[in-house]
Amino acid sequence: MSNVSKTNVSNLAPLANSFRLEPALITITNLRLRTYIGFNEEELSKQQDVVINAEIRYQASKACEADSEDLALNYKVITKAMIAHVEQGHFRLLEKLCADLLTLAMEEPRVINASITVDKPHALRFADSVSVTLSGSRNAE
Repeated sequence: MSNVSKTNVSNLAPLANSFRLEPALITITNLRLRTYIGFNEEELSKQQDVVINAEIRYQASKACEADSEDLALNYKVITKAMIAHVEQGHFRLLEKLCADLLTLAMEEPRVINASITVDKPHALRFADSVSVTLSGSRNAE
């Protein structure tokens, strides 16, 4: 029988000190929104679909140890800010929209790094979508 199967749940906290916990990865998948995006006349006159995927890393060790939502990164707050920005905005380029969303994610001081992908479905004939991905990391202090 392995040691894992013998481990009592109440004994897990001391075991956590035997390894280094890597930053948590929060993934927001296929956030479907509508916005004005593009620069030709038709694109400027009607909202189009965009699909957003985000990966956000933060150090979650304190949240894991305490099992407390107060210590966890509130991804709902970040997502709501993204939704409001996209739905209220007008963008010429996917790159601009993607950069804005990355900035919103990185505004949370506990975020170590983030990667945002914005897809524009049916932007090209014969293609499912066109996408832009941007990533950012917190400067080491």
